[in-house]
Amino acid sequence: MEGFTIRDYKEEDFEAVMKLWEQTGMGSKERGDDKDTIERCLEKGGRMLILEQKQEKKLTGTSWMTFDGRRIHLHHFGILPEFQGKGLSRYLLEKTLAWVRETGYQVKLEVHASNKAAINLYKKYGFKYLGDYRIYIIRDINYT
Repeated sequence: MEGFTIRDYKEEDFEAVMKLWEQTGMGSKERGDDKDTIERCLEKGGRMLILEQKQEKKLTGTSWMTFDGRRIHLHHFGILPEFQGKGLSRYLLEKTLAWVRETGYQVKLEVHASNKAAINLYKKYGFKYLGDYRIYIIRDINYT
């Protein structure tokens, strides 16, 4: 896409990544999103793609994929609000899925039911709704 490039995450991207995730409501330190977690996931076979505006070298999107030995999980796929609606999510998702195809593994994601734009995008690219699954999480493992 003209004016933009997609590249791999570098450690020096961390602050801009966190800012994007906070602006889009996708991540926070409370959710376990920190530099060590990203690095650990990358070491275990994951990948994070960065969408960058070429001229200003501005980080405008992320696609974070983790690998559990069975599937690729797509996390924190998003575009800064001021860049949404310009086709950048399709560009980033196509590059993401190209890498997933290279791995040969299935890909899975979670999306908020109210995020209709994301749901429509994912459906266009072949993602299927799994039905009435409910997702549960323990964020603070020390909670008793």
